Amino acid sequence: MYADWPCPARDGRTGDEMMLGFDRQREHRLLVLAPLFEEANRFRRQIVEIMRRLDLHGIDCFCPDLPGCNESTAPMREQTLAHWRDAAKAAAAHIGATHVLAMRSGCWLAPDDLNGWLYVPPKTSRVLRSMVRARIIAAHEAGHEETGEGLLSLARASGIELAGWELGPELIAEMEREEIDYPSRQTIVDQADIGGKPLWLRTENDDDPEQADALAALVAAGMLDS
Repeated sequence: MYADWPCPARDGRTGDEMMLGFDRQREHRLLVLAPLFEEANRFRRQIVEIMRRLDLHGIDCFCPDLPGCNESTAPMREQTLAHWRDAAKAAAAHIGATHVLAMRSGCWLAPDDLNGWLYVPPKTSRVLRSMVRARIIAAHEAGHEETGEGLLSLARASGIELAGWELGPELIAEMEREEIDYPSRQTIVDQADIGGKPLWLRTENDDDPEQADALAALVAAGMLDS
């Protein structure tokens, strides 16, 4: 179920990262891209449940660790959206992906030459503001004050730690400026298409079997009919 895959590093070399996979050498092969940052924790179990269901539908599916994420030992502070996109493309090529399913901020990284589904993609700037707001609240609870503009000025100059993630200035700049134009070959999946309360709005990390059923069925129907 777990295997290493050769992930490109920023210096041009290749390093091993982990990949969760259900691989029976079938025709339909799906790249699954997990959310970034805090939502990665909230979706960890849910992604496994979705992949189990896709396997039962007859679809091979693979969720790679990207540099700096999950079990990766690559420095998070050195990562950028551009590099993560290169890594996602390399993962797609490594598994021979025919389609992609990206979740939340993972949608920012989906290879644009693959047909697929983008589950409730957020804006990069909105995610950044949310992480800054969480730090401001934590600072206030600890008895000292920070401001959004002050934190962003620091982040732009030298990077910053937000919600336990060390974000470098390149990544901050990308998140502040990017407006992603998703390709028409990738379908936006809204929460209303799946039903239930979004996992990222729940107070505790959780999974939802009904939502996993719905999203897996939607993806399977599209892949097996193509």
